[in-house]
Amino acid sequence: MDSRRVLGTGVAGVLVVALAAGCSSSDNDGGSGDSSTSVLTGEPGGAGRALAVKIDNVAAARPQVGLNSADLVYGIEVEGGLSRLMAVFDSDHLPDTIGPVRSARETDLQILAEYDRPALAFSGAQSQLLPVLEDSDIVARTGTSAFFRDRDRPAPHNEFIHPKGLTDGAGEAKDIGLRFSAKTPSGGTANTTTTASMPHSRFTFTWNGSRYTVALDGTKSPWTADNVIVQRVKVRESRFRSRTGFVPFSETVGSGSGVVLRGGRSYTVRWSRPSEGAGTTYTRDGGAGSGTTMRLHPGRTWIVLEPA
Repeated sequence: MDSRRVLGTGVAGVLVVALAAGCSSSDNDGGSGDSSTSVLTGEPGGAGRALAVKIDNVAAARPQVGLNSADLVYGIEVEGGLSRLMAVFDSDHLPDTIGPVRSARETDLQILAEYDRPALAFSGAQSQLLPVLEDSDIVARTGTSAFFRDRDRPAPHNEFIHPKGLTDGAGEAKDIGLRFSAKTPSGGTANTTTTASMPHSRFTFTWNGSRYTVALDGTKSPWTADNVIVQRVKVRESRFRSRTGFVPFSETVGSGSGVVLRGGRSYTVRWSRPSEGAGTTYTRDGGAGSGTTMRLHPGRTWIVLEPA
């Protein structure tokens, strides 16, 4: 299993938890009542309260800070066909620093509706979106003393947070539909490199024999994943519009196709989420194992919402 809990304010960070060898040898259904196992990662130890953080993803914002401590990282389309990230952490494994932090979008609200009253740290929001967000079940965290500027980076790509305390009042991490097993599923296709694209952004994941390395817009990063989900979604214009152009809204309620990467293999799946309050299920589609639940390797998962 990946000894993945890495904290710190820089790229290298410090390893603070090493998981015992062989500690995850059996299937885990996630959310099935086993409180000793995280519903977000399938790893031993359970999960605390959930904190989501909106994170910049343009060249001037890199390298970001803290992503290898996240349970999940979402890649989301924003204006201009660019992308931003939303990293989800649990309160038991927070890094010292996360960022650069950027603004919230309507897509974030729909994604986070399947969590149980998560906290969301963001730098701001469209004027009509902000009151909707604050009236939702999301615990909004913006403009507090936890936010600070790194003067060695250019604005607006230099706002960071110290997340300690930001999960106060948030709900415990909830089963969002992910299922885990240390056993590699049968079938699939050998595949060491996969790219997920948005109009002007791309994510490339390369299997290095133990985990996936992440390249952002063709640039290597220090970030890694145990699993990757390329979830193909419908993208339409957000109801919270901008005078500067088209604001994308990625629909994560409904169903569609996708690809799951684990262990150097790719698996074709169908995803389904019937309502905002429901979790998302991923079902094998075609070949050996078709119709069965897709099992992820215990660990960190990146989910890229690729336009269908």
